[in-house]
Amino acid sequence: MRIGLFDSGVGGLTVLKTLSKKYPNNHYIYYGDTLNNPYGNKTKDELLTLAKANIEFLLSKDVEMIIIACGTVSSNCLNELKKIYQIPIYSILEPTIDYLNEIACQHIGVIATEATINSHIFKDKVDKDVIEIATPKLVPLIESNNLNNISEVLKEYLVDYIDKIDVLVLGCTHYPIIKDEIKKIMGSTLILDMSELINIDEGNEKEIKIYFSKLNEIIISNTKRIIDFDSKTIIKSSNKD
Repeated sequence: MRIGLFDSGVGGLTVLKTLSKKYPNNHYIYYGDTLNNPYGNKTKDELLTLAKANIEFLLSKDVEMIIIACGTVSSNCLNELKKIYQIPIYSILEPTIDYLNEIACQHIGVIATEATINSHIFKDKVDKDVIEIATPKLVPLIESNNLNNISEVLKEYLVDYIDKIDVLVLGCTHYPIIKDEIKKIMGSTLILDMSELINIDEGNEKEIKIYFSKLNEIIISNTKRIIDFDSKTIIKSSNKD
């Protein structure tokens, strides 16, 4: 099965990593829109325009389904995209919301981009006590691989919620990259990586192709840090075949 995934940058690679390990026999085509990153400060109209361009790129690669590996686009544009395109489109948020409604935990924290938090998708769709925490500094730091002071930035966002929530949802796919640092701060709180809740079908063709709208050494370094490369993993600029 040819599965397309897209995100604003390297964050969605955490979804690709999980799926390629859980369902290795698929052909994954990933697109990171690093040229227009970050997405968290953009309007809904801007996000929809970018998301359509991302999907058109993936459609040019003959994908059979698309996973929006971006919390910001998922929370703001999913319904519109499903109306525009006939190809199956799945959101990173849907299985997470279903899971949160099923578990016994009652106090849920969500860290995400400003655009995701402002959509209030978790408060609206999760029937629990939900605390939404916008964390706009994180994606730029992760994309630039500037993580020296990441613990201090995380404490700024999270210190008021230690021992006050049962589950902390990493509502942006960039955040599993710094999951260990988040765990150190949150102690016994369950840290939820949304990619672990996605289920898809297994295919019979093993290959990974990774494209970025802007490619440089930092992006390549981040990619290699996140994804386990093998002989069938290819990384390219979207401006080249």
